[in-house]
Amino acid sequence: MRGPPVCEFDMTPPFDVYAREVVMARVGHLIRRKQHEIERITRILRSCFDPTQVQSPQPGRIKQIVLIGPYARRSWYEDRRTIGFSDYELWVIVNHPLFKEESCWDRARWIIHRELGDRCAVDLEIYSKADIRIARAERDTFILDRIEAGITLYRASRDAPLNARERRGARP
Repeated sequence: MRGPPVCEFDMTPPFDVYAREVVMARVGHLIRRKQHEIERITRILRSCFDPTQVQSPQPGRIKQIVLIGPYARRSWYEDRRTIGFSDYELWVIVNHPLFKEESCWDRARWIIHRELGDRCAVDLEIYSKADIRIARAERDTFILDRIEAGITLYRASRDAPLNARERRGARP
């Protein structure tokens, strides 16, 4: 007799290539505090994405998380006197357009705001694989140039899923 189905996120691979140092190395040009913040945002997005909020013909998956904007271009600024600073701009690519719904991301946004609050602003854009295919077909330079110049923080085909301990770290 088989037990209940196991969620793929409950299975820990024998070798988990996802470690906080991996993401931090991808943004190694930033100061240590910024590296930690970006790594934490990436972990929260991966663990708090809630595809159960919509009915879809396939399971929801994050395919890619890309850091774009001034932190990827190495042109970020932070002025403590005027409290001015660059926003973190992250693009998340999901496997199906239904997972772009705000309800799938409410919990992640709430936790990011709760944990990072006034220290940084996070601008999150959600795209589907279909959006990227259309952008390539139409040669949409706005989307394609940003993805090309961005820093890939997570790619589903390359990085292992979060293990149970890492998922617990993003719980409210």
